[in-house]
Amino acid sequence: MENQQSIQAQIDQLKSELTGEMFHDMEIKDQIHNLDMKLKGVKPMDTHIDCIGCGS
Repeated sequence: MENQQSIQAQIDQLKSELTGEMFHDMEIKDQIHNLDMKLKGVKPMDTHIDCIGCGS
């Protein structure tokens, strides 16, 4: 299992790749969101599948 520092480093790296162009950044933001949820240990309510419930 990845540790919190490793996950945060991945998030920071992805954030540095954001361009401000919505369509280009959508996939990167999705990856950031998934890592952030893993970092915080959260899942959407009433779901056993990661992140399907929130639409990301």
